[in-house]
Amino acid sequence: MNDLAFENQSFLWGNEAGPVRILSEYLHPKSEFQTHGITDTIVVFGSARIPSPETPKTNPPSPIESLSHYYTEACEFSRLISEWADLFKQENPDRNLHICTGGGPGIMEAGNRGAKEAGSKSVALNIVLPHEQHVNPYVDPELAFEFHYFFMRKLWFMKTCRGMIAFPGGFGTFDELFETLTLVQTGKKSRIPILLYGTEFWTSVINFKKLAEMRLISEEDLHLFGFADTPIDALRFFQEKIRFELTHSEGTKT
Repeated sequence: MNDLAFENQSFLWGNEAGPVRILSEYLHPKSEFQTHGITDTIVVFGSARIPSPETPKTNPPSPIESLSHYYTEACEFSRLISEWADLFKQENPDRNLHICTGGGPGIMEAGNRGAKEAGSKSVALNIVLPHEQHVNPYVDPELAFEFHYFFMRKLWFMKTCRGMIAFPGGFGTFDELFETLTLVQTGKKSRIPILLYGTEFWTSVINFKKLAEMRLISEEDLHLFGFADTPIDALRFFQEKIRFELTHSEGTKT
């Protein structure tokens, strides 16, 4: 007897069923977000390679070990945001604010860890890769999602995003940061607070002012994002911006 079509693994992983797989990666997170009341998220981006302070040091030290303080600060930021989420809920009874990360190690792990230390659940949107990307141990299992398609993962990063923070990172972090900036710049995503954490890092690797001077971006585009160097300053940035946006807008687009 032949399997039912929706139980036939050979069919589901074939070319013909590509639309079914794509739709599944949209409908499954949507269902779980609704079940668990995830209405708003602060998305944390950053390198998967930045080690935690507990990671054994190499001899001689690796350059990336000098960035481990960003892990600590990302953890503290997420803890502060998660604690503030209780007040956010009191001021907005129909909304819930949670940390959302890519689910992997490094800065992503720090984001989920900080939320867990605050006693809050957090979201993880993991992508299946041959290396680096394994779900970290601080993720709530019911809010951990595995994606095959990058573009569906990107959609869910933005779907409930109330704000995003980018810690130092490589190609993946730059990809997510600039995609978010482009969505906001072009009006495809309603204006959200975007924060670059680590002023020295970001201004040394990207000359934003030069882009504006050369008219590759407008002067107004420099106001699409801000900078912070401490977890408390990052918290205050989002508190101010989110409260303003809630007062002056009806919601966010995706």
